[in-house]
Amino acid sequence: MNDQNHKPLIGITIGDYNGIGPEVILKSLSDSKMLRVCTPIIYGSMKVLTKYRKLLNLEDWMLNPIKSPDQANHKRTNIINCWDDQNLEIEPGKVTKEAGEGAWLALKAAAADLKNNHIEAIVTGPINKSNIQNEEFKYAGHTEFFAELFSATEGKPDSLMFLVSERLRVGVVTGHIPLEQVKAKLNRERIINKIQLMAKSLQQDFGIQKPQIAVLGLNPHAGEEGLLGKEEQEVITPAIQALKNKGMLLYGPFPADGFFGMGSYKRFDAVLAMYHDQGLIPFKTLAFEDGVNFTAGLTVVRTSPDHGTAYNIAGKNQADETSMREAIFTACDIVKKRKELIVAK
Repeated sequence: MNDQNHKPLIGITIGDYNGIGPEVILKSLSDSKMLRVCTPIIYGSMKVLTKYRKLLNLEDWMLNPIKSPDQANHKRTNIINCWDDQNLEIEPGKVTKEAGEGAWLALKAAAADLKNNHIEAIVTGPINKSNIQNEEFKYAGHTEFFAELFSATEGKPDSLMFLVSERLRVGVVTGHIPLEQVKAKLNRERIINKIQLMAKSLQQDFGIQKPQIAVLGLNPHAGEEGLLGKEEQEVITPAIQALKNKGMLLYGPFPADGFFGMGSYKRFDAVLAMYHDQGLIPFKTLAFEDGVNFTAGLTVVRTSPDHGTAYNIAGKNQADETSMREAIFTACDIVKKRKELIVAK
């Protein structure tokens, strides 16, 4: 593994090259500060990045082509070509089959290198969840893909979608599933498991030894004592109490609207929401520019920006790279904290 100035080797997948992934990656890595904290390796296509470098007026900033991570130059941004791009058509803003295939090939190559300990973390560029689907990738998104490959629980793929920023951390019990399936997926065991994943991540990845976690209810007004739904009484509260009895600092269930509206989230280290939009709408409202999507509960480190492909502004030099930059920094920080834990033991 890389020991050059203790900088981790960070793999960065290009995502859908017709979206804003290449732009935010290049903008982030053109900042000289990045090479002080990590050795970046982009998994993608030199042809794609050359086109976007021209669009972004970054032609004087050179990339270092390599075939494998062990060839990485620690003073440069490196790139591994993941497919034959000779006849590649790059069409910013368009959804194409070819861009989906490229996103998959980059992800597949980076995941293999991560599995073989050739790199220390992955930062994934935004994908289109539709055009990336193929015989090998049949997942709702990156989170589910990495959970199956790198779950800490052998034979039981599991993880926590954990959105993090300086001002707010939000995890979700249920992730990329239709809203009509949420109720059926909520049970005491699942909620307990997600709380435990969150607490462990706060300890090992963020250095918070006694985290205080707020848990949201499912129904309006957290069920209003059963008047608006019984999930709080029958499922969520018993799950909270079971872990409180073991000494965990848990609070709730809270009505989601008032909890965020009154700024109650500021009193806690993290918040567990019951479903995707319940957690991600307030998170992206409060921390969209610098928010990071982190997949907690894995044996490896994977982060991503908290935005999508944004086809409408692709290739126009309008994309804000802050979230991608923070995703890279967060990956570096977590790698460092996990190493410190190993040394401490």
